[in-house]
Amino acid sequence: MRIACGQFSAGSEPQRNLVQIQQLMETAALNNADLLVLPESSLYAGTEPPSVLADVAEPLDGPFISGIAALARGLHLPVVVGTAEANPGGLPFNTLVALDSEGSVQGTYRKVHLYDAFGYRESDGTSQGAIAQPSLLSFGQLRLGMLTCYDLRFPESARYLVDAGANVLLLPAMWIVGPGKEDHFNILVRARAIENTTYVVTANQCGPLATAYSIVVDPFGVVIANAGEAPGVIFAELEPERIAAVRTRVPSLRNRRFTVVPRDLH
Repeated sequence: MRIACGQFSAGSEPQRNLVQIQQLMETAALNNADLLVLPESSLYAGTEPPSVLADVAEPLDGPFISGIAALARGLHLPVVVGTAEANPGGLPFNTLVALDSEGSVQGTYRKVHLYDAFGYRESDGTSQGAIAQPSLLSFGQLRLGMLTCYDLRFPESARYLVDAGANVLLLPAMWIVGPGKEDHFNILVRARAIENTTYVVTANQCGPLATAYSIVVDPFGVVIANAGEAPGVIFAELEPERIAAVRTRVPSLRNRRFTVVPRDLH
């Protein structure tokens, strides 16, 4: 599978963000990607308080996701993208949407761990997603599970997806800048790959708000693609044979003696 990660800096105008996304999608399609992963908060990003999201969030059939779906259909390119999903019952959700090559919704993931850390409170403007059975995407022998940004700091989230059959973890992010944050991102992504013997594919936003440096890491913890600081698209080949070889050499999933039981489902 040839996977692509699109990195850009979203702003406060969804239509302008859609223009940037179109450029990334066209690049990915031109380079024969089987799937493009885009960042968290691709609909809207800014320095305003989290409460502003209630005014900009859209339903999944709104103009933002519908625009990306039309592009996916025209380019025959599956896409995973982060948005603010309107919630008639309360604050919006931080949602990942997986669209297939026909522009149809193939799966969604509402962020479970909200970013109430480093002096910020995402929960002031966002509803927490319920823990549910994972919605996995299938590409041949590869099963792709979705996580969002701050979920990276909770190894149980990754293991929950792996227990459900995922051997590739997708992580759209808007990893906010700050002392040590770039190192945290790199280290934690590699740790999730190593401990789960899975690929981890990240799509982070660029500066000034986020750290950039989207990476793809193989099941042995090797960085096989790095986007650096600038907007653009990176590509990596994901191989089921590599997963099998690493898991034969390091059978840590077979050797473990603990299972993950989500608190909300216990």
